[in-house]
Amino acid sequence: MRVPVRLAAVLLVVFILRPAVAQDLSTYSAPDCDYGGNFKTIEAVDALTVRFTLCQPDPAFPYKAAFSAFAIFPAEYLEATGGAGDLTRKPIGTGPYRLESWTAGEAIVLRANPAYWGLPPLEPTLVIRWSPEPADRLVALKGGDVDGIDNPAPEDFEAIAADPTLALYERPSTNVFYLGINNTVAPFDHPKVRQALAYAIDKAGIVRDFYPEGSEAAGQFMPPSIFGYTPEVKDFDYNPDQARQLLQEAGIPLPIQATLSYANVVRSYLPKPGAIAVRIQEQLAAVGVEVQMDLEEWTAYLDAADSGELSLHLLGWGADYPDATNFLDYHFGTGASPQFGSKLPDITAPLTQAARLGDIAQRYPIYVQANTAIHDLVPMVPIAHATSGTAFRASIRGAHSSPLSGEYFAVMEDVDDDDLVWMQNAEPSGLYCADESDGESLRACEQVSEALLAYEISGTRVMPSLARSYESNGDATEWTFYLRDGVTFHDGSTLDAGDVVLTYVVQWDAAHPLHVGRSGDFTYFSAFFGGFLNG
Repeated sequence: MRVPVRLAAVLLVVFILRPAVAQDLSTYSAPDCDYGGNFKTIEAVDALTVRFTLCQPDPAFPYKAAFSAFAIFPAEYLEATGGAGDLTRKPIGTGPYRLESWTAGEAIVLRANPAYWGLPPLEPTLVIRWSPEPADRLVALKGGDVDGIDNPAPEDFEAIAADPTLALYERPSTNVFYLGINNTVAPFDHPKVRQALAYAIDKAGIVRDFYPEGSEAAGQFMPPSIFGYTPEVKDFDYNPDQARQLLQEAGIPLPIQATLSYANVVRSYLPKPGAIAVRIQEQLAAVGVEVQMDLEEWTAYLDAADSGELSLHLLGWGADYPDATNFLDYHFGTGASPQFGSKLPDITAPLTQAARLGDIAQRYPIYVQANTAIHDLVPMVPIAHATSGTAFRASIRGAHSSPLSGEYFAVMEDVDDDDLVWMQNAEPSGLYCADESDGESLRACEQVSEALLAYEISGTRVMPSLARSYESNGDATEWTFYLRDGVTFHDGSTLDAGDVVLTYVVQWDAAHPLHVGRSGDFTYFSAFFGGFLNG
């Protein structure tokens, strides 16, 4: 296999400092599994074969290996950028498009990759623009300034569907909008106070007044369409009197003064951020919780939430893959960020147990236990599961929406010109998506960079990508991937197993000199795989 000189030097430093971590330049190993994460070894078996050995079974590993946070980068580029800088703004991937320019506040321009290993893009140029206002996006679409938009306003769905020049593509409600609660901030460290917040919010009224048809009030964090939803776990009713009673029982003097943080960025789960924030403010005030509104810039807001710096906050989640581990483990598991404060063992224990099982019948009763604990301990208040969609000019061939919000533009064609212009809700935070979590960044990354596996277009089934095939042992603790031969990166270098190993290692090992990124959180790795080595 190819081991670049710079890579060998970097790994040699790591091995000298911690000789128990790895045995040779093609293998990176934890000394044991006591560090808390699930990775034991990543091994380049040969130039085109990579093997992951895990501490515990992980039947969902292919779903995770298909996700854009684990797109593969050239080892030389990771080293040359020091794991940050140009890596976050000028990605070098293997995807159908390559970055030509990113003008901050205006647009990202991508050009077709002439050496792409798969089917070439139908349009030579892809332009990604953004606007936080649904009305502005729709005006741009109707005026022909853009070819497609994300998240049209709920009140515009009917008009778009009736317009013969436009086409509406609805997404199923594989998401959740919630009120996040940091349990380390008094008085929200008291379970009865958190339960009072759950009783205080009129979820059905919020969905009725602000969400598109087909949306529903959330009884659990899990959407009903994703495995792990357990209907026998019943939600709190809307009951302001019960909320007041619980606050009285908690012995908390009223009114409670608190801060409610949000960002004015439309999401598939949050169609009207400002109006919904005001409605929640009013409902909390009615039970004695007076909140001061804190309007945040989007990227800074995500970073603050991820770091556990916010008290009450409005956020949501859309499926990355269709399994409970993506929703529950990411937010409440042992490797989750401190967004909701301290981990709660009554929640983490069943989640850890369920994630190791491949049999749905065995997993289901454990998710009943986990969802019951989430209901009772209230780390957040689930509010809505929203339908959303995309809209395109009717003449755009191959237009679609993705249930994972990962629209794939290489299969779309504008018969009128040689570019495709897309307008989304916000500017990407960065294009090194190992260290990003917002949908705008992830969607852009998916056009440029590729992971070992991929999700089918407009679906959720896992497909081959940079790996032409893969296999596991009987208990899902060993996963072997066989790479395609001759795949090249945008800089002309050839993909091999060394690129895969270093791409994963710099996320896994928190002490690695390339474990930098934009914010340094690498939240997806920790949440998906239980924690960092040398965390």
